[in-house]
This record gives sequence, structure tokens and C-alpha cells, in this order.
Amino acid sequence: MGMNDRNIILTGFMGTGKTTVGRLVAEHLERPFVDTDAEIVKQAGKSIAEIFATEGESAFRHIERRLCRFLAAQSGLVIATGGGMLVDAGNREVMLASGVVVCLMADPETILARLQDDPTERPLLRGDWRALLEQRRLAYEAFPCQVITTGKTPEQVADEVVQLWAVSV
Repeated sequence: MGMNDRNIILTGFMGTGKTTVGRLVAEHLERPFVDTDAEIVKQAGKSIAEIFATEGESAFRHIERRLCRFLAAQSGLVIATGGGMLVDAGNREVMLASGVVVCLMADPETILARLQDDPTERPLLRGDWRALLEQRRLAYEAFPCQVITTGKTPEQVADEVVQLWAVSV
């Protein structure tokens, strides 16, 4: 596999734009796009909120780990991960080895504004999401590639992601 076939993996907290930006990057590079949360919903046949409610978060994380390894074994993909997927050290290692991981960042005000506009039901939003953001901050900040999305259009962010990928090959 050529270095240019490496996956592009987007991580970051909910509301930072992973899915929107991921779709644009995939279009731009003419690559298949995978949203891990959407993929899990498809495989499980129920929403993430339902998986959390009926089987618990640990069952969800188990499905997520399996999917992570499945996707990392492929190449040429643009992958938007669920906000918690790469907080897990094992998942992080697997994805970092399979391609370029870019962490999208935004300030809490931006995240709140985006989540309020978003019809998707997010089980973790019902709790104290600011505490969750704080809890994950170190994991997110540890990624070498970071893009701040506050005050930028999804197109601008997608361009930055493509540039980071291009220089990393």
C-alpha cells in the first residue's frame, strides 16, 4: 500500500464537526467516508441512545473497539470517529498506526451552539458534557495534528485536514 492510501481519521469531542468535515474531505479526495457512530447504528439495528439504555456504555465501547480494528485494517478511507472512540488507548494506537489522525477542537460555547442546532440524540449530552469535555481534554490534546474549528467554515477545516494529510505522507 502506498503512503497516500493511508486512512484519514477525524477525532474530537461531539460538536467539533467530525462528520460534516469528514464528508467534505472524502468528497475532495474521492474516498469512501465512514462515520463510526452511523456504522454502529446500522450494524446494531438501533440508535446509540438505545444501545446505551438497553446494553450499557460498555457494550457500546466493545462494538466500537471491534469496528475500530476492522476499519484500521483497511486503507484509503476517511473515518469520522465517535467522540469517545480514541480516548481509549488501544483504539488510539490502532488508528494512529493506520493513518493520519486529526483532532478537531472547538471552544465549549461553539460546541454548545452546534449541539443545540443538531437533531441527533446524543446520550452523553444529557449528562454534564462540560465535565466530560474536561475529562477527555488531555487525550484530545495528545494528538499531534490539531485543527481548531471555532470561527471557521466546514470547508476551511476540511482544507486544513487535507493539507495535514498531504504533508504527512
